[in-house]
Amino acid sequence: MTLRLLIVDDEAPARARMKTLLSDIAGECPHQLVGEAAGAQQALDTVALAAPDIVLLDVQMPGMTGLELAACFMKTPSPPAVIFVTAYDEYALKAFEVHALDYLLKPVRASRLAEALQRAAALRATQRPAIAAAAKSAPEARRNFSVQERGRVLLVPVGEVIYLKAELKYVTLRTRGREYLIEESLTSIEDELGELFVRVHRKALVARGAIVGVERGTVAVDGEGDADRAQESWQVILRDLDERLPISRRQWPVVKALVK
Repeated sequence: MTLRLLIVDDEAPARARMKTLLSDIAGECPHQLVGEAAGAQQALDTVALAAPDIVLLDVQMPGMTGLELAACFMKTPSPPAVIFVTAYDEYALKAFEVHALDYLLKPVRASRLAEALQRAAALRATQRPAIAAAAKSAPEARRNFSVQERGRVLLVPVGEVIYLKAELKYVTLRTRGREYLIEESLTSIEDELGELFVRVHRKALVARGAIVGVERGTVAVDGEGDADRAQESWQVILRDLDERLPISRRQWPVVKALVK
């Protein structure tokens, strides 16, 4: 079996050494290198486009750690297996919590790499469904939202999100620059990230740091049938947005406490 491999490491010399090692063991571990990536978004794009069987992944990278990136891989349609390649041994336990197949310490020996790839090839067919199912049932805390858009998985940093609003079966995630759609519930997001977001009414969470004040205003609220009715309400003033979000009576004391 020819393995499709992706190398992810922010350091070019490390990627070059890994390619040399792979070339050295090509006879015993047939493979095709489908790409290399220096960062998280490039890695996710390559996984979506090239569908590698295995990602050789560094742990320490700027912006997003390899551990977080491995958790994101599990949300892709065809999650790859992961072998961590790092200079740090202290992350080994956490690596296996995100279902890594192996954990190699730099400098990696060719024989150790071959052993890891052969083991991964043997386990790949049975492990991939189990890994994906386990990752979905025990999601990791996040620093990014994963957004599926036009066949790609985009990373939206939690710190850039101004609000999240439930609309039909999707949730609209709003940043300063644009909107995204995600298939998560506000309740699950609130449970996970309640320290960062506050519920202003039943259909909206707002980043605590994005609230700059409140004001009186008139908003349209659900009426009978398809009709809406106007109602005066307190509204949240948001940093970097002209848009206002209404505050429900139930949540008014909570929001009021934030702007004192």
